Amino acid sequence: MQNTIYQLIKTQAEINPENIALLGINRKPLTYKGLHHKIKEVVNTLKKMGVECNDRVAIALPNSPEMAVAFLAVSSYTTAAPLNPNYRTQEFKFYLEDLNAKALIIQPGVAEDAIIVAKKLGIPVVQLSPILEEEAGIFTLTGGETKTAAKNGFAKPEDVALILHTSGTTSRPKMVLLTHKNLCVSAQNIRESLGLKESVGVASRRHRCLNIMPLFHIHGLIGVLLSSLSAGGSVVCTPGFSAPEFFPWLDEFRPTWYSAVPTMHQTILMRAAANREIITQSPLRFIRSSSASLPPVVMAELEKVFNAPVIESYGMTEAAHQMASNPLPPFVRKPGSVGVAAGPEIAIMDEMGNLLPVGEVGEVVIKGANVTQGYANNPEANEKAFTNGWFRTGDLGYLDEDGYLFLKGRIKEIINRGGEKISPREVDEILLEHPAIQQVVTFAAPHTLLGEDVAAAVVLKEGKTITEGEIKEFVAARLADFKVPRVVIFLSEIPKGSTGKIQRIGLAEKLGLQASNPEAPLPEYAPPRTKIEEELVAIWCEVLKVEKVGIYDNFFQFGGDSISAARIVNRVLATLQVELSFLIFFEQPTVAKMAEKILENQAKMIESEEIADLLEEIELLSDEEAAKLLNN
Repeated sequence: MQNTIYQLIKTQAEINPENIALLGINRKPLTYKGLHHKIKEVVNTLKKMGVECNDRVAIALPNSPEMAVAFLAVSSYTTAAPLNPNYRTQEFKFYLEDLNAKALIIQPGVAEDAIIVAKKLGIPVVQLSPILEEEAGIFTLTGGETKTAAKNGFAKPEDVALILHTSGTTSRPKMVLLTHKNLCVSAQNIRESLGLKESVGVASRRHRCLNIMPLFHIHGLIGVLLSSLSAGGSVVCTPGFSAPEFFPWLDEFRPTWYSAVPTMHQTILMRAAANREIITQSPLRFIRSSSASLPPVVMAELEKVFNAPVIESYGMTEAAHQMASNPLPPFVRKPGSVGVAAGPEIAIMDEMGNLLPVGEVGEVVIKGANVTQGYANNPEANEKAFTNGWFRTGDLGYLDEDGYLFLKGRIKEIINRGGEKISPREVDEILLEHPAIQQVVTFAAPHTLLGEDVAAAVVLKEGKTITEGEIKEFVAARLADFKVPRVVIFLSEIPKGSTGKIQRIGLAEKLGLQASNPEAPLPEYAPPRTKIEEELVAIWCEVLKVEKVGIYDNFFQFGGDSISAARIVNRVLATLQVELSFLIFFEQPTVAKMAEKILENQAKMIESEEIADLLEEIELLSDEEAAKLLNN
């Protein structure tokens, strides 16, 4: 196995010189021979600019064959640090300073904020200009600083090839250091999991991946690009995910597989019905999903529509992407599972560092040759991340008796509703079973009394309608009451991060959800108006241990919780012989609303009794008399 990126490309150029490596939109394909030549050329250019081995070179380019080649070339010699070209000034300032970048590679008209920041920081700017009439990925480099040429050779296995920052959703982003060995081992693991066997000799498209993932993210860089190239396959470098263009690309390039995050798969499915002919004429060998949990219903629909197995994998930046993967047929794929260990060792650990037995939920931990040695300049984070040689992923999960890993969610994403721990993924999967719901993300909404409560953002299927109450009833019939979303928000599109992943943490703030204030003044006292309201006020006062309750007062402002809610529901059943749903405490938890529900239920009971009486009467009549009665 090749342990550096340069060795990996050089080997393929020697055994498959004319095989296609990269393709682009409206571009001639680039062979492995051409790719190898271009990498050597770029390395020589960087040396003339005085860039040394282990310097950090930031790359802010759009998704393209040029971005793919730039990453491969820079990392073959020194350390590549791809950045999202859509960052703004403050973001570029943070990342370029944190990296202590020695150069910045940009493209005219793209990431102009990065140029401004780089000049202020004294970082040399290198301009990449694609040569569109040449093969995909061919470009010129200009600018930078001409210095005494560096004399270093190509990078070694232990050198850092790639630096990517963590998302920084809950803390300052950390720099993940990944060596050539980390990346090459991970590419090999993915290659073996997907059965990407090397094709030797004649030019072949035996393995061709349509890349729609961003190439500033570990999924696109290693899960697609490097894994494909390590097997002598080809990669179609698109400008990024585009739902309208996906099927035309499928038709034009005839890939054998693609890899994406669940939200992309769901969007693709929305357009599948109008593209059945393309799907039939461009069969896929398999579909891969990673970077977020794939709901089982989405997996099933993908397999049905594309008539191809869906392989869910589990990855993260610190593992150079892949950690576990469901195997290809004929081996078992378990919906809801991210598969078996596919590279590193996987275990489950408790908070004290003890490894847990089969079936017990704890933190997923890993160790292996693809796992990072640690974060740059962050000893505190490294100390927290490693326990007895195991890297703590921050994910909750368990292993079954067959070694399949089932995830329960990110530890930091778990919703803590007054001490009740709720996995948002569990609620997602239930909601996606509803025929009207296309996409959903469950997340923590702030709640002053409970700390957090359950909220869900929902995208409906085209032409479908459903109410918030119906959604809550659907969940309540399938999950415990405390897991029912208190708030349901209908959206045309769910906010996503730059890689297409849904980010639960911070979503409440993005959507403007704020905690209700239990200290706020109660509404003006409104006395009961009916006998039922009088009964309910008495029940509330007794259960909540308060002297006076107005019919519009909020249950939670009196310190109401799940226990007192259960007591009220039981007392109503005993006193008024009406069974209430706990959902009322997630909608309008007032005496007035509860009285309305009781009247509705009583009306339904009376109607049911009248129908029963009528049916009993009909049974005693002749057919002619019964028909006359029904017509009346």
